[in-house]
Amino acid sequence: MRPSRCFVGAKAVSAPAFVALFASLLPIVLPARASACGCFTPPSPAVPVVQAGEQILFARKNGIVTAHIRIQYQGSADDFGWLLPLPSVPSLDLSTDELFSELVTRTTPVYVPTVIQECGSARVASAAGGGCGYAATSESGDRSASQPPVVPDATVVLAGSVGPYDYAVLKADDQAAMLGWLKANRYFVPAGIDGAVTPYIHPGAYFLALRLRAGESVGSLLPVVVRYASDLPMIPIVLTQVGATPKMPVTAFLLGEARGIPRNFHHVVLNEAAIDWARGGANYLDVVTQAVAEAPARHAFVTEYAGSSSLLQGVLDPPARFGEAAGLRDVHDPGKYVTQLRQRGFAWNRELFGVLSRHIPKPQALAALTDALFYADVNGQLRGLESMTRDGGAPDPDIARARAYDPAALTDELWMRIVEPTRTAGALFRSYPHLTRLFTVLSPEDMTADPVFDENADLPDVDLTHPATLRARCGASVLELPDGTLINYAARALPAIEMPRALRLETLAMTGAPKVVTDNQSAIDAAIEKSNDANPVPAAQAAAASSSSGKPTLFGCAVSPHPGRTAQVALIGSLLVLGLVLRRRSPRG
Repeated sequence: MRPSRCFVGAKAVSAPAFVALFASLLPIVLPARASACGCFTPPSPAVPVVQAGEQILFARKNGIVTAHIRIQYQGSADDFGWLLPLPSVPSLDLSTDELFSELVTRTTPVYVPTVIQECGSARVASAAGGGCGYAATSESGDRSASQPPVVPDATVVLAGSVGPYDYAVLKADDQAAMLGWLKANRYFVPAGIDGAVTPYIHPGAYFLALRLRAGESVGSLLPVVVRYASDLPMIPIVLTQVGATPKMPVTAFLLGEARGIPRNFHHVVLNEAAIDWARGGANYLDVVTQAVAEAPARHAFVTEYAGSSSLLQGVLDPPARFGEAAGLRDVHDPGKYVTQLRQRGFAWNRELFGVLSRHIPKPQALAALTDALFYADVNGQLRGLESMTRDGGAPDPDIARARAYDPAALTDELWMRIVEPTRTAGALFRSYPHLTRLFTVLSPEDMTADPVFDENADLPDVDLTHPATLRARCGASVLELPDGTLINYAARALPAIEMPRALRLETLAMTGAPKVVTDNQSAIDAAIEKSNDANPVPAAQAAAASSSSGKPTLFGCAVSPHPGRTAQVALIGSLLVLGLVLRRRSPRG
């Protein structure tokens, strides 16, 4: 039975705690006029889950939610638009790609076992290897030269520009008026959106409409920061189903005073025996997908990390990074300017290249050269083109344009689009002591409730590193998990064991320990025992030793077929060998 305090229905929280952010979280490849964000087309299944395309970081304090949202989109700039429902009138700023790159890298779970080679006498230890975006369009299909002004009517509460975006905040108390405004202002509204928008239409609700400004390219897309009054963070996944694809990964990063929890979704503790340890957890996404599917309504999250935010303290904003703007304003040599940027710690990424390209444009003759290579040696590349001119070629006007940049204007844009957003993002990890990373996989038919997030200070941390030992021996292996479970890996490959992928299904409240809904431990133990019986491994050629549990086990494969919590078998022969070794080492009397 679900404890009522753990499960808050969508209707119960939608009015006061309506935080509307979509999370489609793998690399995205979009055709022109394709939807962006929660309605993205699916990623390739070959892409690791950690390579997220759009990500969201929530931080909550004193009734204000701050959401950093990364937007990625491929297609025409004229076809980009983004729509985000909100519970209150927001403020809007720029964030930074580097925030999400560091978040993903530093909070990704690690399933790499210690490998001990036990074939023959050798024993060697080693390590094994937000919002629903819609295509904005117009009758002419071209708004690169000019954009229609925002229609000044009662629907529009606020309008302005930030970085590469124009935005408007719309009242969401009248669905027809809001959708009419979107159409009048050349935002394409896909079929089927009317019904999906309905749950988010009520007095006091709003939508943020966002699009690229005239003259901006898709390469100019930057993450955004949306701040608004709300009780709790929430992802409006119901609206996402309009353009969602099967098994859509969703990740939420939560900064707060304590460990973040899913308030109205179940919590899953994975069965780590199902992880392919021999390949460094290559099947992790499949295990999570199947574990989530075992939860009622397939509404569940896995906690991938919960612990100190110190993981990212000082990562984005170490002392003296970027320096002072004044020192760059008079550097009129493009090569020297870029060199200074690298010396000052600017990340060598698309965000930086996007700003540089507007001031020190890459000549058309070098279009085939990547931005990274061009800006790494700006002066050398320009001199190469100039030498071609001296050899009889026509003067290249692009060279003059690249050299005639305004260093003051370039510096101002760097500070506005990169430096200040990066420093602001870095300060988050000193303001909030705890960081949590939650992950799930949802298909359109599962998107029937908006996940709400809260905190629980009574729950333990969740480490990134998952330990295990893989004892490899002559064509086979034995995996030992920290709890003493032993699994025979015939041919050193993960055996196909029919067992639950969720060790436990739980509900989490704002206080107290998890409430276990389903405990699959007995079923998992029985399945492993059956698999071990069917997959015997060669006998070990090393002496017995103590496992991490402190009870006797074997380095070899003469182990009990019963997984249990600790190994229960120690062969008499190995004990005799151990006795002989001890006797030989004893001092002579």
